[in-house]
Amino acid sequence: MVKEPRPGRVKTRLGRDIGMTAAAWWFRHQVRGLLRRVRDPRWNVVLAVAPDRAGVLSRVWPADLHRVPQGPGDLGDRMARVFRTMPPGPVAIIGADIPGVTTARIAEAFAALGDHEAVFGPAPDGGYWLIGMKRVGLVPVTLFDGVRWSTEHALADTETSLPGLRIAHVATLRDVDTVADLRG
Repeated sequence: MVKEPRPGRVKTRLGRDIGMTAAAWWFRHQVRGLLRRVRDPRWNVVLAVAPDRAGVLSRVWPADLHRVPQGPGDLGDRMARVFRTMPPGPVAIIGADIPGVTTARIAEAFAALGDHEAVFGPAPDGGYWLIGMKRVGLVPVTLFDGVRWSTEHALADTETSLPGLRIAHVATLRDVDTVADLRG
């Protein structure tokens, strides 16, 4: 899931610390490195982009990567749409602001889906850097119901929205929201 790296539209909490232009620059280069690190013949990389039209037409991201618009709504609405519209099979959604993501971490998540219906890559702040689902049947209609986004409850709330599913956790990785996260 990526946003166009426009000052004031992406990484605004980081932007309050280092300036909006610097935050957008950091995000653009972070995503560029992330995309180099996660390409692997074992899976397809698809960019879920925002804003929809500008993201699909953008020259910022590699032209060879398939793009889908995130669409309207909060983060849960947009991620649920990705889960529901991708071709059949397992899907993992990752955030673009996590410097520690590697192919080994993503492979670990897909492996966990072998005997679980869902997998999370927790973040130290109570959120998560990855959510994956096996998607053998329909994506639960309760997915992301009641999630308090951008709080220490996001992971627990999301797990609660998946009643009865076997859930695995993989490595905890930090995301970058503030200048302190850049130094951490």
